[in-house]
Amino acid sequence: MFKYWSIKKYGTKLLPYLERKFGKRDFYSASEIRTIVYTKDFNPKYLPLGYILFLDPKDVQQTFYIEFPQLDINEYKQEILNYLDKKSYQGYLQVLHNAA
Repeated sequence: MFKYWSIKKYGTKLLPYLERKFGKRDFYSASEIRTIVYTKDFNPKYLPLGYILFLDPKDVQQTFYIEFPQLDINEYKQEILNYLDKKSYQGYLQVLHNAA
């Protein structure tokens, strides 16, 4: 279901782009994350992953409710984690283990 390289790109390249465009911060807004996803050729299918990784955790639920009402956050995280475990990927996306 998930494409390895698209997911890996979110885990390795999204944060540097966000930092260059908006400065270093702990969290970014949904519109900032969307801006980078659509201007830097990220696969928008995985935008929810960008939100989970870089949106303030207190805003994730509301953002999902508005933009992706059909997705369950916990199921989505678990799908990604299961996929990455199969691929033995280690990298920034390991923060999902803490968020799950």
